[in-house]
Amino acid sequence: MARHRSYSITFKRQVFQEYLSGDTFHSLAQRHDITRTLIRIWFGKYEAGGLDEDVASAALMTEYEARIAALERLVGKQALELEFLKGALKSAPRPKSGITSVITGPVVSVSPKAAG
Repeated sequence: MARHRSYSITFKRQVFQEYLSGDTFHSLAQRHDITRTLIRIWFGKYEAGGLDEDVASAALMTEYEARIAALERLVGKQALELEFLKGALKSAPRPKSGITSVITGPVVSVSPKAAG
């Protein structure tokens, strides 16, 4: 079964520059172990500005990957904080009477001496 290889934009440009310096499709294909048809496809893309689109796509992918990594770190941090708060809530002493809320905490009544 044929294997599928992926080539970098830099490599494609290098092959194209070698072609411009006088090498033939045949010699390039032999030297780099790729088909002449593939080189012709790259040549057509390069002339049409397609490799510039590939560069833009690659840059966009890099930007997206960085953003995903930052979001994954944030999710991990929030998961740790959530686990910490759950543990703190379980180990906190509960008041014997009164309404408690996870958000506001226990209701505190003010004694007349403290108010005056």
